[in-house]
Amino acid sequence: MDSRKDSKVPVALVTGASRGIGREIAIALAARGIHVAVHYRENQRAADETLALLAGDGHQRYAADLADTQALAKLVSNVTTSQGSIDILINNAAVIIDHPPLKTSPDQWQSTWVQTLSTNLLAPALLSQAVAISMAGRAPGERGRGRIVNISSRGAFRGEPDAPAYGASKAGLNALGQSLAKALAPQQIYVYTLAPGWVETEMATQYLTGPHRDEILAQHPLGRVATPSEVAQAAVFCALDAPAAMTGSIIDINGASYLRT
Repeated sequence: MDSRKDSKVPVALVTGASRGIGREIAIALAARGIHVAVHYRENQRAADETLALLAGDGHQRYAADLADTQALAKLVSNVTTSQGSIDILINNAAVIIDHPPLKTSPDQWQSTWVQTLSTNLLAPALLSQAVAISMAGRAPGERGRGRIVNISSRGAFRGEPDAPAYGASKAGLNALGQSLAKALAPQQIYVYTLAPGWVETEMATQYLTGPHRDEILAQHPLGRVATPSEVAQAAVFCALDAPAAMTGSIIDINGASYLRT
């Protein structure tokens, strides 16, 4: 039997952990002594690079296409079998596909919406329910029975004119997090949502180095966009340190580039 499964070290499943924000979250969790389940879709090399950066042992990688509902159930099963019950779920993985409404064919428009909502909203919903059912059956510890952290976007509030499915999926993720927070609080399962703005990741490189760079930077009083490490710090705070009374919170991490009222 794998001794890690029987240990009391918490296990965190981080989706989209092969690069960017997910990788930084995995690194920060491992530095706090958490066993990390590194999820990736198909880039095994990048996932292995993440594993090599994690402090300590007890970490493993798992491949799964989050748009495939059957793969989601297998992912949870594989993690629990190999590492033990999941104590922390970080719903980080997402896709963003440009599809301006007046410049996109109807077929492409439909396929983009299906792919985006499947990955960005349905997958977090299914993963959250699966881990919540498991969490609810265990005795509460000092941090409750478990924690779920969703990585949303400021696009949920300000809109994404060239990627409306992305904005809608993140708005749905915000509502999902708040609904789950209300439903799961009696079971001492806490749910937090982070809403970053622009973040210096590979996904954003084409925009941050392209013709709209100055326009993007002009939105930011800090004179720069957020770093993956800054988002990771907030995610780990929610996963490990945030008080129970913060459950249901949506926390902006956008450098005052977009202020909600």
